[in-house]
Amino acid sequence: MKAVVVEQYASIDQIGLKDIAMPEPAPGEVRIRVHAASIGFVDGLKVEGRYQTKDPLPFTPGAEFAGVVDAVGNDVVGIAPGTRVMGAARSGGLAEYVTVPAAAVELMPDRLSMEAAAAFRTNYLTALYALGERGALRAGEQLLVLGAAGGTGIAAIQVGKLLGARVIAAASTEAKRDYAASFGADAVIDYTEPDWRDALKQSTDGHGADVIFDPVGGEVSLQAFRSIAWNGRHLVVGFAAGTIPALPFNLPLLKGGLLIGVDAAQIARREPEALARVTAQLSAWLNDGRLSPVVGKVFAFEDFRAAFKTMQTRAALGKMVVRIV
Repeated sequence: MKAVVVEQYASIDQIGLKDIAMPEPAPGEVRIRVHAASIGFVDGLKVEGRYQTKDPLPFTPGAEFAGVVDAVGNDVVGIAPGTRVMGAARSGGLAEYVTVPAAAVELMPDRLSMEAAAAFRTNYLTALYALGERGALRAGEQLLVLGAAGGTGIAAIQVGKLLGARVIAAASTEAKRDYAASFGADAVIDYTEPDWRDALKQSTDGHGADVIFDPVGGEVSLQAFRSIAWNGRHLVVGFAAGTIPALPFNLPLLKGGLLIGVDAAQIARREPEALARVTAQLSAWLNDGRLSPVVGKVFAFEDFRAAFKTMQTRAALGKMVVRIV
């Protein structure tokens, strides 16, 4: 079978498609014929060996995928070959086949395309866990989404609206702001402008943001916290800008604000009850049609490098997806 194989940590230009052996499912595992896999910011860091944990070499990147069950381990029950599933794993998705524990996949709603299913889990799980569980976002509150045109940003806009918030989308270009508005943002702000905090103040009638969803980091994070409402919650999701900011401790005191970390990768181990609540809510929204996962640009398997480059240059609108079949 063909797979993207990282033999040495390197730039994506130095990574290629290779023929490797077909994996066999061990007890408790299922093998998936992958139809689509998505690429996130973490995938790019892993390829270059710059993520906080390193995958042992050689490895195949791609943490999220969708496809059809092809084979099952001898003790797997409830999942049969031919079942359409979406799943997540540490790595392995950018391949024609992947084997994962049966618990790592879930049935796909009939209405979802393979591309949408591959782009769904991490972004929307992060958004709802952040806003619902960590940020306690309430109906009628003001939600500021930084990096609003990216995969997690668009998910936060959609989830924020479903939770009843007024959503303000902050993005760096007109195209990105228009994209965010098309998915339900009530207002948009250009955070590259020196007076963008004045625009935020005006947009919230002087109230400020009750909740800030922040996958960006850098200087914009500090400025956003300076505009937080009293008792506001600033959700630290990631650092796409490449710089980790340092917050002066007097600001939380003066603002009565909370700085809250969000690491969706740890909730299965640390907060299984929260994971169950979030997963159930997302499934309900998917099945009743209230939530439609957003797919960014779709690339052919042989063009996987272009998908990484689009994501890494921050030119992406939504989440990048590679179609395997």
